[in-house]
Amino acid sequence: MFSGLPALSHEQQQQAVERIQELMAGGMSSGQAITQVAQEIRQNHKGEAIRARFEDDEDDDE
Repeated sequence: MFSGLPALSHEQQQQAVERIQELMAGGMSSGQAITQVAQEIRQNHKGEAIRARFEDDEDDDE
């Protein structure tokens, strides 16, 4: 379950993508770049947060 994810505008999402691409161009792996940008967003984000809940796959076996 993920909780309290920042709600980003389209422009903010695009900036995040561009930042990830810059880090990758500098030699960072995609996973590391995504993790770093996510951390930066959480630290710097001012605004609403969304609540996302993901159910376990086990519940779908009925």
